[in-house]
Amino acid sequence: MPNGLEIIQRALEDFAKVQRRMLLAKKENATETYADLKKEYKTLKALLNVSGVNLTEIDEIKE
Repeated sequence: MPNGLEIIQRALEDFAKVQRRMLLAKKENATETYADLKKEYKTLKALLNVSGVNLTEIDEIKE
């Protein structure tokens, strides 16, 4: 069973991946894809905030 740090690390990796895909979707004007990714982005952002992670430097989307 993963410990707290492993969960946070996985969430950070997923957060970075979702942000990269959101930026690509925005560039390609893929509005439905962007909207779908935004839901996952918000979930991961909430999880990381509750975990005490400061997203100031790593949040490229800022939504």
